[in-house]
Amino acid sequence: MDGAATPFTPHGKHLIAGDWIATETTFMSDPAHGDAHAFSVGSPDLVNRACQAAEDAFWTYGYTTREERAAFLDRIADEIEARGTAITKIGTEETGLPAARLEGERGRTTGQLRLFASHIRQGDYLDRRHDKALPDRQPLPRPDLRMIQRPIGPVAVFGASNFPLAFSTAGGDTAAALAAGCPVVVKGHGAHPGTGEIVAEAIHAAIQACGMPAGVFSLVQGGNLEVGQALVQHPLIRAVGFTGSLTGGRALFDLCARRPEPIPFFGELGSVNPMFMLPAALAARAGDLGRGWAGSLAMGAGQFCTNPGIAVVIEGPDADTFVEATREALSDTGAQVMLTDGITQAYSSGAARIGGQHGVQDVLTSTCDRREARPFLFRVSAADWLGNHTLTEEVFGPLGLVVTVGNAAEMAKVARSLAGQLTATIHMDPADTGLAADLMPILERKAGRILANGFPTGVEVAESMVHGGPYPASTNFGATSVGTLSIRRFLRPVCYQNLPTDILPADLT
Repeated sequence: MDGAATPFTPHGKHLIAGDWIATETTFMSDPAHGDAHAFSVGSPDLVNRACQAAEDAFWTYGYTTREERAAFLDRIADEIEARGTAITKIGTEETGLPAARLEGERGRTTGQLRLFASHIRQGDYLDRRHDKALPDRQPLPRPDLRMIQRPIGPVAVFGASNFPLAFSTAGGDTAAALAAGCPVVVKGHGAHPGTGEIVAEAIHAAIQACGMPAGVFSLVQGGNLEVGQALVQHPLIRAVGFTGSLTGGRALFDLCARRPEPIPFFGELGSVNPMFMLPAALAARAGDLGRGWAGSLAMGAGQFCTNPGIAVVIEGPDADTFVEATREALSDTGAQVMLTDGITQAYSSGAARIGGQHGVQDVLTSTCDRREARPFLFRVSAADWLGNHTLTEEVFGPLGLVVTVGNAAEMAKVARSLAGQLTATIHMDPADTGLAADLMPILERKAGRILANGFPTGVEVAESMVHGGPYPASTNFGATSVGTLSIRRFLRPVCYQNLPTDILPADLT
């Protein structure tokens, strides 16, 4: 299929185990521009059918070879690229994101599929171990023990609003689960249902081309809360991958915990991603740091879970230069289209909430129109920031808060008071090494990724990447939703004692 030559008009159906299914109840998409389309509303019955098909498929797919699964992942990437132009067109219409952003995100999506394919071909992720039998050991013999990671079963994935490709239908959670050998049921996001549909078509084509069981992937469009609740509570679902808000993620996490058989909920819930501007670095390049922060803060209308929302600086003329440079750069940033009306409203109310707190000074204020946002910048002392939980909460959008401290000790106190974060950044020069070393033990306990002299809004898909962190950044501090380590979320270790090699998993023999 050539996306440039074949126009794509959504049909608005769910994909359930190879069949495109319509329901009587529909909802209309709300694109930033272009035509709205009708989409079928999901239901608990459709969820049940998709989960049952996923369980049936697991008995085949969970026992495919690593090469078969790798070829399947590669083919999904090929099918997505074949629809590239059509995906970009409907993706930009639905989300308002620029074409270049969608094209880059598509490359990230296909790149992580191919990376995971290469990774499972190597086999190291299986963590194979073998303790040979010691029949003559005293006082007791040791049995022959082997261990390997095995897939857990059907996985539920929730599409993310801010990444219609890389964290949605065929995004990181889906790719990781399929690499592990787990069928996937995706709950599509209502902000970009057409984008989800065309990507589901690509996966469906790969299933047919590779001869995979039809139930290995299903897409149930949203439309109401019942779909998500039914999905996380379905007894055949063994784990959930989620990227979204703290409120929504925590509600689903609690449902998973209250199941008769609780299951892991891998929720990536965002954070304020603090930056610590150390004194020598600030003295040397306060203006550049302010302009760099403004660029990162306003990138993509601030709609990144790694958006650096807080900068911690030591009071003084260098801090003032930093704040003014940030303000000037943000003032030059025009209005940007946000993903949904709801996100725009939440951003506007979040800015009003921050600006109304005791001790908070307005540095740059603006207004939000329907689906359009402009930056806000505020300043507050550490004395007023500490103990005020409202000021530590994420505001999803291009809003920055400067926290001024009196000295290095107060900076460390601010660091210790932080909740869990996806990232923490140190801007430093060689003269700041001592202070940076003092901060490191604190930041290691607070964040999943620590940066020096950079901005966290780029998340590399790689072997070493960690995109997670202590709660509330994520609901499982031992996991990552980006990088090859993310596959391990959907595996569990199984030990085989004295089993004959004829019945061991093929990867152990």
